[in-house]
Amino acid sequence: MFKFFRDPKWFLWAYIGSAIILSSLWVQVQIDVKINEWFGEFYDMIQEALSAPNAITIEEYWASLLSFITLAGMYVAVAVLVSYFTNHFLFRWRTAMVEWYHSVYNTARNIEGAAQRVQEDTVKFARIMESLGTSLVESIMVLIQFIPILFGLSLGIPIYFFGDWQYGLITGALIWTIGGTIFLIGLG
Repeated sequence: MFKFFRDPKWFLWAYIGSAIILSSLWVQVQIDVKINEWFGEFYDMIQEALSAPNAITIEEYWASLLSFITLAGMYVAVAVLVSYFTNHFLFRWRTAMVEWYHSVYNTARNIEGAAQRVQEDTVKFARIMESLGTSLVESIMVLIQFIPILFGLSLGIPIYFFGDWQYGLITGALIWTIGGTIFLIGLG
């Protein structure tokens, strides 16, 4: 299963490919942060426009929309490239797994449909690992990026159910995520 990362034949795809996927996920998270900042600035500008006539110009409005289009375009382009590269990475990983299974095929050839099982199971395993792995890594990256924002927003906001804590939003978010994770583990 993880021979892909030990076999010199697959070294470039295993390590450099993983680095490319992880760095591109980091770029996507950075763009997410910029989009989040854009939403704050844009709605502040809309609020300003609604509070006083001619408070903003139409050029400022269009410039703000253009900045969002630029960010969204970058995000979509990176997401498409990452998806394309990840599919090639997974193909190489599945190929490495199938090669290993074929090398020990003599012990499994008495099982009915063993060759088909090797192909199907490696595809399923690689897809599951890809979705779980990238989701986990991206979630951790998002958490790292948004904790400073939550720290700033948490000051002075109490969570009434738990009392008056200094960083209520972060505490509440962590309790909610850890509690939800434990609940889903128990449910599973």
